[in-house]
Amino acid sequence: MTALVELSKASAGYAGHPVLHDIDLTIRAGERVAVMGRSGAGKTTLLNLFYQRLADRVALIPQAAALVQTLSVFHNVYMGRLDRHTAWHNLRNLAWPARRDVAEVERILELVGLSDKLFAKAGALSGGQQQRASVARALYNGRPVIVGDEPVSALDRLQATEILRRLCERAETTILALHDIPLALAFTHRVIVIEDGRIALDAPTSGLTAAELMPYYGG
Repeated sequence: MTALVELSKASAGYAGHPVLHDIDLTIRAGERVAVMGRSGAGKTTLLNLFYQRLADRVALIPQAAALVQTLSVFHNVYMGRLDRHTAWHNLRNLAWPARRDVAEVERILELVGLSDKLFAKAGALSGGQQQRASVARALYNGRPVIVGDEPVSALDRLQATEILRRLCERAETTILALHDIPLALAFTHRVIVIEDGRIALDAPTSGLTAAELMPYYGG
C-alpha cells in the first residue's frame, strides 16, 4: 500500500508543553487504524499531526461535536462542503436551502439514523445525536481519509457498531482514536497505543486480543 503520511522522530505539544516524543510512524492508504491509550497519553495530539499533514484529504470528526448549536442539523452537515461551493451559494443555502443539497444531506443523515432531525436545531439534540451529526458532516465531506477523535464515545455499543461500519464503508482510510477495545479489534486493521507521549505498541489487530490491550488502560 502507498504511504499516506510518514512521521520521523516527530515531537509535538501545545503552549510550550511537550506531549509527543520521537514518533516514527507510517500510515498507508487503505488502512483502518485505531489510536488507543489512556486519557492524556497524546492521542489527540497525534491525530492533529495527521490532520495537519493531510488536511486537503481529510474529513475530521473532532472529539467535541463542534456543531453550531443555533443552526439546523442540515446546515451543520452542509458545512462539510462549504469550500466546494461559491460564497453566494452558501449564503443562499443559509436562508433558502437548495433542494438538491437538502436531498444529499438527508441521504447522509439516513446513514446515521438522523434523517428525522434534518431541520431540528443542533442544540436541541442529545449528546449522542450531536455526535452522529458530526459523523454525518464528515461523511458528507466525502474526502478519502477520515480522522476521528473518539467518534462513537457517546453512543451505545449497537449504535457505535453501526456508525463505525458506515465510516469504514465510505472512507478509503480511517484513523480513529477509540477507547472501546472490542470495537477497535472489530473495525480496524492496526492498533497504535500511545503511552506517555510515545508509541508503546503498534501491531495488526489480527494478532491482538483484548487481554493484551487491557494493561494499557490499568491503574
